[in-house]
Amino acid sequence: MKLRERTMKLSDKTLTLLKNFSSINQSILFKKGNSLKTISVMKNILAEATIEEDLPTDFGIYDLNQFLNGLGLHQNPDLDFENQGHVVIREGKSRTKYFFADPQVIVTPPDKEITLPTEDVCFELSTSHLDKLLKAAAIYQLTDLAVIGEDGVVKIVVRDKKNDTSNDFSIVVGETISTFSFNFKVENIKILPGTYDVVVSQKLLSRFTCRDYDVTYYIALEPDSTFG
Repeated sequence: MKLRERTMKLSDKTLTLLKNFSSINQSILFKKGNSLKTISVMKNILAEATIEEDLPTDFGIYDLNQFLNGLGLHQNPDLDFENQGHVVIREGKSRTKYFFADPQVIVTPPDKEITLPTEDVCFELSTSHLDKLLKAAAIYQLTDLAVIGEDGVVKIVVRDKKNDTSNDFSIVVGETISTFSFNFKVENIKILPGTYDVVVSQKLLSRFTCRDYDVTYYIALEPDSTFG
């Protein structure tokens, strides 16, 4: 491979995605091509995205936040992958040599494609609704988010499910003929701001597909979720 084919820049959109991925797992294994995937250490959050860049090689980054902060020392740097063991980040007279991590120390997603076992509830979650729910959870210090089906509607509620007298905040997002309570931890909703098509399976898995970025999140439900 020629040197120029191993030199690239990262777009602002890709950097935003990577910053989000760093909140899911501090480490990441980049794969050659234009796909990014990460999974939380607890393996209850998985994210996959398609980026506009074409990565020239596989490489591991142990501390993604540190790597991104290092890129921030430059305005618009080139990344040169001329060496198997490190990347050279350079712009003008500035240069950083950043060493890759051993892939064995990184918790990585499975290679096989993730699919929901069933698709029981579907709804749209808008940017404004997502923002309000997360803000309410922070304001009222609420740890739980539930997608609830009752009285013909689907609503999302942030609450403390262990406290019958806790404050809560809810938004109606759809209609349903079913009864269910799909429970999440607020701390697991580590998704980019945006509008999402959400599908939930009673088999304790959900899929959040973003309309603003080419990214999809799979988030596990809590075991006390109920359907029917």
